Amino acid sequence: MKGSQTPWGILTGVRPGKIVQRMLDAEEILEPEIVERLQKDYAIRQDKAKLLAQIGLRHRQLLLPHGELKKKVSVYVGIPFCPTRCLYCSFPSYVLPQHRTDLELFLAALARDIAAAGDLLDSAGVRADTIYIGGGTPTSLGSGDFSQLLAMIQDRFANPSLREFTVEAGRPDTMDDDKLKAMKYYSVNRVSINPQTMQQKTLKHIGRMHSVQDIIDVFGKLRSMGFPVINMDLIAGLPGETEQDMADTLEQLARLDPDNFTVHALAIKKGSRLKELAGRYPLPGPADTEAMVYRAAQYAERMGMVPYYLYRQKYMTGNLENVGYTKPELESLYNIYSIEERQTIIGIGPAATTKFVAPNWRVENMYHAKDLKTYIATLPHYIRQREAGFRLWMSEPMVE
Repeated sequence: MKGSQTPWGILTGVRPGKIVQRMLDAEEILEPEIVERLQKDYAIRQDKAKLLAQIGLRHRQLLLPHGELKKKVSVYVGIPFCPTRCLYCSFPSYVLPQHRTDLELFLAALARDIAAAGDLLDSAGVRADTIYIGGGTPTSLGSGDFSQLLAMIQDRFANPSLREFTVEAGRPDTMDDDKLKAMKYYSVNRVSINPQTMQQKTLKHIGRMHSVQDIIDVFGKLRSMGFPVINMDLIAGLPGETEQDMADTLEQLARLDPDNFTVHALAIKKGSRLKELAGRYPLPGPADTEAMVYRAAQYAERMGMVPYYLYRQKYMTGNLENVGYTKPELESLYNIYSIEERQTIIGIGPAATTKFVAPNWRVENMYHAKDLKTYIATLPHYIRQREAGFRLWMSEPMVE
């Protein structure tokens, strides 16, 4: 429940769940003791401590066994294009180039990046456990380019033990029947549609060019085609929205009945138009935003879902958090591995991060260039850097 105490006490980091995993590494303890320690050591409010403990214990059952740390990795492929830039967005993203030549330069570089990463894994007999194509909006690519991307990824990383293949199809105005068929053909088994809201007035405010009905229509097509898992993302605290607007959005979401959904508390970040135009857009206050987040948790429970991952960001309204909910056994493994940093992730594409997770859970990060032209020009350097990091990671002894 809500309260006057600062929700997350003295914590400021993105991944508070790692504290719970360290507790469980040290000894087997139950939820009440985890909650007590979180409250005592970090001044976390009781409801947030319980939420964090429950998610951490749930993760414990899903994380890879330590002995498989160097046998399986996740693969992230970043596509930096969007149809338009949303009001709140601070991610490195670009409107799809108008000139085909510019796009082909990017696609050629991405193909080299994918091939190099595939060769690297093959050389050591390491297999992809999960694949995540994010961005940006990957489905901003034309149907032919999108299909070719999926073909390359399947060719280099698909294997009999691959458990999850996610595509972010965040904007329904970027989807068409050919892209849906391509995802089905190339064995994508999790699709994320990210409406952020089901209020038409808000979609217009934040720069979305599609309608609420477009969201409903694309969701219906995904369901009819039999995609195993459909995720949807929402944002609490969008400009001009009230708790009643959020309730209406959640009611519409419940009727669609997705398999996962994530609720993000609005973060007003540097580089976003919302930050640049501060004061021009009326925003819900912290208490109102927390009421929206709480209502989302109630709807999730009503839909038979449980919270399954959590992370935080700078500049979040009300010092809150982002929480993903899931139906039983349909959680996104990639999200869990990424948040807990308990599996190596091979990053491909502009702004992608490669994370090498050592046997003692130390993490070494390597970053691709965010700027598109810099990524293309300096790709050989990043490929060499990733290969060197991979060889070093593989050479570390398997001792906790």
